[in-house]
Amino acid sequence: MTGQEPPGPRDVAVVAFAQSDHRRTTDELSEVEMLMPVLHEVLRATGLRTADIGFTCSGSSDYLAGRAFSFTMALDGVGAWPPISESHVEMDGAWALYEAWTKLLTGEADTALVYSYGKSSPGPLRDVLTRQLDPYYLAPLWPDSVALAALQAQALIDAGDTDEPALAAIAARSRRDAAANPHAQLRGPLPHGDYVVRPLRTGDCPPVGDGAAAVILAAGDRARELCERPAWIRGIDHRIEAHALGVRDLTDSPSTRLAAEKAGAFERPVDTAELHAPFTAQEVVLRKALRLGDGVRVNPSGGPLAAHPVMAAGLIRIGEAAARVHRAESDRALAHATSGPCLQQNLVAVLEGEPR
Repeated sequence: MTGQEPPGPRDVAVVAFAQSDHRRTTDELSEVEMLMPVLHEVLRATGLRTADIGFTCSGSSDYLAGRAFSFTMALDGVGAWPPISESHVEMDGAWALYEAWTKLLTGEADTALVYSYGKSSPGPLRDVLTRQLDPYYLAPLWPDSVALAALQAQALIDAGDTDEPALAAIAARSRRDAAANPHAQLRGPLPHGDYVVRPLRTGDCPPVGDGAAAVILAAGDRARELCERPAWIRGIDHRIEAHALGVRDLTDSPSTRLAAEKAGAFERPVDTAELHAPFTAQEVVLRKALRLGDGVRVNPSGGPLAAHPVMAAGLIRIGEAAARVHRAESDRALAHATSGPCLQQNLVAVLEGEPR
């Protein structure tokens, strides 16, 4: 024994972020064709080549693609020869980023490429998402994703936590902010629309569309070489609620609160929060769980109400938060991703820039 202290955990940062233009349909493009420009852009931002990447991890869904092991086709866009160190999660790309982050912490790689993509336009997304429900009690009833979100919204209204005008204001703010985001699918003032499932109107629901996103992670001094102002991941954690909706309080999100606590989000205030709240009512739940005050800028990119490519929207929240740190528009940002019905699974990351 030398008596020396063991080295501390490595510092890992997001050093680059790119995303596609999110569109209602991309019938003329395959997943690979949609993804390749994004991969080229994120690599070009750092000057790296595929051969320079120590680890690659992706997130996508075979259900959306309609075929097994569909993610292997996307590797054609990355370039898997000569052989690369690669992994995949059947989840939103935010969870792929979590795996890549842990890989870099081990010291087995200094850089990582994380990407995700989704094409929701070919099929009835509201019905496809029922396949993630409890297979014995809930899935046989075929409650679609909007109907379940409407149950959550109504529970919030009944509890006095919000009302329909407040939800309309969230939608209007999000799409107004998205006017400055060239990648958003919905931008600027839009009518709140008719009821889809009461109390949710079309404006309370995310657009259905296709898109892709990618980020590059780097550790320690390598991050400083690749980015003028890296977005350091100070903490990241993910937690899950009970699968059965009937045993949950839909007006609260204990898993989000616990993930935020473990990620260190409550240690100091954040100035920006990118929340993966596909429905307006879910922003109400997340603001409460994350203790976000009026001084926090929420979803300055427009958030998932402006563009919601399934399997990429959570990674985009991390990328958008990191991009604001890169541009020195934020010093300490929170990013949130979710998966499953009514905020079932939640991931929280805290990103910081070095003092200016």
